[in-house]
Amino acid sequence: MTDKRILHEITIRTQLQPGDIGYITYLHGVLYKQEYDYGVEFESYVAAGLNEFYSKFKPGKDCVWIAEHNSKITGFLLLMHRPGNAAQLRYFLITPSYRGIGLGKMLMDQYMRFFYAAGYTSSYLWTTSELETAIALYKRYGFHLSEEKDSTTFGKPVTEQRYDLSTL
Repeated sequence: MTDKRILHEITIRTQLQPGDIGYITYLHGVLYKQEYDYGVEFESYVAAGLNEFYSKFKPGKDCVWIAEHNSKITGFLLLMHRPGNAAQLRYFLITPSYRGIGLGKMLMDQYMRFFYAAGYTSSYLWTTSELETAIALYKRYGFHLSEEKDSTTFGKPVTEQRYDLSTL
């Protein structure tokens, strides 16, 4: 585990740079295979979603947070605008050696600040029931489970879950 004192050395940037889309796709593919046995289908899903984010990017409505330590990506999160003044939280990832130091909270705080500043009235995310630590974090920020469905989209049977947050 990384020392908690490292947190103050982590920088967060909000602009994609060449290589980011490929690297974030790679990280998701490798880490989710190692930790949850997801297949290449999941990596393809992430690649398509990141391409959608980039191609539909609207300044002031969409944002990305890329955490770096010593020029190495250690965390990632994005907010994507959706119809009905909704924001979608996508691709939240903390690399294993940077978990448990408060980086996830730091990224979620930035997400929530942007969400409120942009005037969104709701936010949602899709995850799977296996990601218990992430789900606990989402719940601490007011997201609640609103839908579940069985799926094999990621190369194995999972229970996909939708979590919603409303300001209304």
